[in-house]
Amino acid sequence: MIGRLNHVAIAVPDLAAAAAVYRDRLGASVSQPAALADHGVTTVFVQLANTQIELIEPLGETSPIAAFLERHPEGGIHHLCYEVDDIGAASAAMVAAGSRVLGDGKPSIGAHGKPVIFLHPKDFLGSLIELEEA
Repeated sequence: MIGRLNHVAIAVPDLAAAAAVYRDRLGASVSQPAALADHGVTTVFVQLANTQIELIEPLGETSPIAAFLERHPEGGIHHLCYEVDDIGAASAAMVAAGSRVLGDGKPSIGAHGKPVIFLHPKDFLGSLIELEEA
């Protein structure tokens, strides 16, 4: 069901500093910051030849990323995002297989402007999984 790895998301306490590491030390192309109020994050994407790295910083005190950074103050890998052809079908298949879709269970619009869902890390070997409609 899953397609290619779309991105690996890394939660960071300072988005500008993290973007500078990828841009200045590694020579990567880094997008401009974008605030995603519905997800409680500000994000930038590091463009790679075969995938992307998403750097995410909390947007507001109630951001789920703020809670993550309380446990991991220096930051760390937050989630993996895989592409799927049909987010509705993928969501239904996950639920039918006993996996938990986070939130209200309905897709929301992600950073790329496409529908996404998040799957509970306890159902996926301790890793938070994002599925994004390709």
